[in-house]
Amino acid sequence: MLAPRDTSTRERRSLDGLWRFALDPEGVGRDQNWADGLPAHAREMPVPASYNDLAPEPDLHDHVGEAWYETTARVPQGWQGRRVVLRFESATHRAEAYVNGRPVVTHEGGYTPFEADISDFVSPGDTARITVAVDNRLTWRSIPPGFIEQTPDGPRQRYFHDFFNYAGLHRPVWLCATPPAHVSDVTVTTELDGGVGVVAYEVATENADDLEVHVTLLDGGAGVARASGHAGELRVGDPHLWRPGEGYLYTLAIELRTDAETVIDSYSLEIGIRTVEIDGTRFLINGEPFYFKGFGKHEDAPVIGKRHDDAWMVHDFALMKWIGANSFRTSHYPYAEAVLDYADRHGIVVIDETAAVGLNASLGGVLGGVSFETFSEETIGDETREIHAQAIRELIARDKNHPCVVMWSIANEPESWSDESRAYFEPLVAETRRADPTRPVTYANFMQATPDRERIADLFDVLMLNRYQGWYAQTGELGNAEQALEAELQDWVERLEKPIIFTEYGADAVAGLHGIDGGPWTEEYQAQLLETFHRVFDRFEAVVGEHVWNFADFATAPGAMRADGNKKGVFTRERRPKTAAHLLRERWHRL
Repeated sequence: MLAPRDTSTRERRSLDGLWRFALDPEGVGRDQNWADGLPAHAREMPVPASYNDLAPEPDLHDHVGEAWYETTARVPQGWQGRRVVLRFESATHRAEAYVNGRPVVTHEGGYTPFEADISDFVSPGDTARITVAVDNRLTWRSIPPGFIEQTPDGPRQRYFHDFFNYAGLHRPVWLCATPPAHVSDVTVTTELDGGVGVVAYEVATENADDLEVHVTLLDGGAGVARASGHAGELRVGDPHLWRPGEGYLYTLAIELRTDAETVIDSYSLEIGIRTVEIDGTRFLINGEPFYFKGFGKHEDAPVIGKRHDDAWMVHDFALMKWIGANSFRTSHYPYAEAVLDYADRHGIVVIDETAAVGLNASLGGVLGGVSFETFSEETIGDETREIHAQAIRELIARDKNHPCVVMWSIANEPESWSDESRAYFEPLVAETRRADPTRPVTYANFMQATPDRERIADLFDVLMLNRYQGWYAQTGELGNAEQALEAELQDWVERLEKPIIFTEYGADAVAGLHGIDGGPWTEEYQAQLLETFHRVFDRFEAVVGEHVWNFADFATAPGAMRADGNKKGVFTRERRPKTAAHLLRERWHRL
């Protein structure tokens, strides 16, 4: 799916701003025809933003069910005869959109874009009413999963992941115009043939049977290679490679032309020439070993929740540069595409993850809730897997052309020690490879899925480990934690010849809490625990990366283990450094 662009043949208009908004806890919006106009009690709500924390109201913060948004937009008079598209960058977790009261699109999944051709529903020069019902409910069939518990105080959303279930329109909303005959998709892959960079492309079009596809690769505005046809190759001698720390990009310009060379549609995207491969236990980018240094992160900030915000994004990337990070994982869902655009330009490596977090119903007990059998007809089953597969397809369709994305992670901490778990994941791995055969496939292994129990690790190219020795196990006993971690890692190395990345390790630390001898929850203990893990990492060549959990403190559901959220960040939620941040800065600038 192509991101909106302004080109010589295309236009886009942002619909961001204050929309009318109403909660629908009783689910009456459709019966009362809210698509034809929200009720009188509707308020103003910013888009994009999570709605939960924008007012000091428990009913807003803890809402379960649909919430309705409405705005009006004038379709430009100049869009006569053009294809008009309504596009949502995300709606968490599902949505149904209407234009002038008529349904135009539904979507399942909270973190990938969806759009509708609304040319037949609007008139250029006139105003259109745009309404969307956004549903935050998680079920056994959704990704991520959850269930609704009826309590004396009303329904409560329960789930198996450790971050708050923020909801709303978190990312931009657009009106776009394209020609009726247009480029609908582009797929780019790159490789190196000796000293030549090879850019393979495939262009999909609609309503363009009598038009020709022309492609030009530009380097700083100068054409360096040209081709024609819906698919082909562009070859670049002595290419300037995209590499970690140097986000060098070429521009791929695509035109649909008539025989008379008239341009009917044009589209361009930035691409990087680079390769990714696995060689035994080595992770190679452009044939050179790469060591991941960075974080698991969250789209999370005070007040705005999971809203994409350019200011927060630039600040977070600046902090990652300051600390010496070269990579991060989009834990535990696809981030806004603007984040990947920024990573492309700045040479930051990304492990791109689906929203399949919490496929582990035993985590209910860990997080203070109820445990279930994970894979069954009543819980996670075939229907969930198909929704999961669609989430994988949508992730790859959106992010396949980003050079910063070097690997697909299809799940975080799933239950992976049963026959049922293997039956669930084996077709998903195959589907991921079918959708993109060029990148490695991985998942984040849960701490209870030890080498002797794990049933799915052999399906994947890279093993990612989430481990909390010294915190959830051997709490306060770093000597014992070090021995336990080294013993388990040795077992993994002997069983699997794969690169190993530690994608979660760390400890909660309350900013400003100190102790002479450290101790759990102090800043000193967090730093000491990280040092313990680093000593073990440095003993194993198979370890090719370390992503601390977490970049910054973040909001969670309330619980006895969570005091105002998760405190494992090396920065506070407001992005102030803890002691551990300085320790990491010294190490990562040295590695």
